[in-house]
Amino acid sequence: MELTLEEQRVLGCLVEKELTTPQQYPLTLNALTLACNQSSNRDPVVSYDEATVEEAVTQAKTRGLARFVHPSHGRSALRYRHELAEQLGLDRRQLALVSVLLLRGPQTPGELRGRTERLAGSSELVDVEAELGALAGRQEPLVVRLGRAPGQKEDRFAHCLGPAAGRSGPPVAAVGATASAGAESEIPHDGAQRPWPTPDEELSWLRSEVQALRRDLDDLRRQLGA
Repeated sequence: MELTLEEQRVLGCLVEKELTTPQQYPLTLNALTLACNQSSNRDPVVSYDEATVEEAVTQAKTRGLARFVHPSHGRSALRYRHELAEQLGLDRRQLALVSVLLLRGPQTPGELRGRTERLAGSSELVDVEAELGALAGRQEPLVVRLGRAPGQKEDRFAHCLGPAAGRSGPPVAAVGATASAGAESEIPHDGAQRPWPTPDEELSWLRSEVQALRRDLDDLRRQLGA
């Protein structure tokens, strides 16, 4: 399955809002557009118009991953919901992990543990790693383990639902779900040699990471009223 970046953002938002604000779910087109464009918990931050969001959710519907909910019970607007749980066989914690990966790109288990807490409750790091291993070990994997980014001690995980916007980091080899947590290799399981990043690539990636950290800090300051 090769979801476009717009489809990834739309589906990630639908899952996030279902888990965090169920009273407002399913979402109207306006609410979904606002969710896609919010600056917190997103990497990269985007500025989609409603036409872009509507096209993306319609395409996701043709894949069986979204559904239109027609007005009823006093509601006057068409609403949208995801079908990831049913179509991919995911429970709440797995949905949370996939959603955060769709919305923020590759992340370490530690980062995923902190960022999924508001979606699925607190969990131990070992439990997050176990869930990631299960998702990576499927016949058709939903996540893949990547090598460590510069300055990080943990391997990262990325979703397998299409090109990830956050994969601007070093193009290191993916390792299988049965490999040890710290294992890395220059040659992936398909036997194809992967080039290591150039200094310019690493510098570009580091700049994007700094920008993302600055956005997170600004969001935190706004929440604290600073």
